Amino acid sequence: MNSNCSSLNLTNISIPVKALFTGYLMVTCLGLLMAGVQIMLTHGMADGKFGLSVNDIVYSYYGNRTGSTLEAKLNGSMKMNAPPEARFTLIQWARDGAPKSQWEPKIKPIVDKYCAKCHGVIPGIPDIPKYDVIKLFAKVDHGATETSMVRVAHIHLFGISFIFFFVGLIFSMSVSWNRWVKGTLIFIPFAFLVIDVASWWLTKSNPEYAWLVIIGGFGYSLASSIMIFTSLYQMWIMPWIGKKSDINTWQG
Repeated sequence: MNSNCSSLNLTNISIPVKALFTGYLMVTCLGLLMAGVQIMLTHGMADGKFGLSVNDIVYSYYGNRTGSTLEAKLNGSMKMNAPPEARFTLIQWARDGAPKSQWEPKIKPIVDKYCAKCHGVIPGIPDIPKYDVIKLFAKVDHGATETSMVRVAHIHLFGISFIFFFVGLIFSMSVSWNRWVKGTLIFIPFAFLVIDVASWWLTKSNPEYAWLVIIGGFGYSLASSIMIFTSLYQMWIMPWIGKKSDINTWQG
């Protein structure tokens, strides 16, 4: 890249800068992939079946109001963590009103064996080995609590917007794009991130909005993928096949 930056674009930057951008984009790709796996193993199991569906979104935010939160979890995302007989005992106990008389002799040993290795140890998840905590989950399932949604939303908005900023910054140096198309593509992830988070709250009040959660997540994932792979292609493949550009992508 020359001293006056007259050819500032991805095809013409120095190897150290390419290495910096490539390392960031590759780790970001891996992070997005892990986020997808995490969604499949949590929200994607809310209805007890692998794969993300509208029902998963509804159960996660609006709740499965035909039963308790404990029952919904044991038949959904926690299904693989305990054998059928243990889950049946816990569900039946919740349906019976979570009587305290059965807690110490019958229920607590099951919870200690199958649940306590995470709950009560990992910060941020309910300490259900305590009766006063687990009895709250034996009530009708109303989905995620407002407190947990606020906590996750502010982390989501701050954290992911930083990722989109740097992905967009790198992509802004790409060539062969109309500037309005490029600008729109850079803006899309931020817009769909807001739609995604807003739709959690809409779904919490009305399950009909669950589709918006899927649309929001799909929108920013698609736009980010296009920007990441375009950037990698222009940094490495285009110079390799002799298609360098002299355009200053930050001018005008």
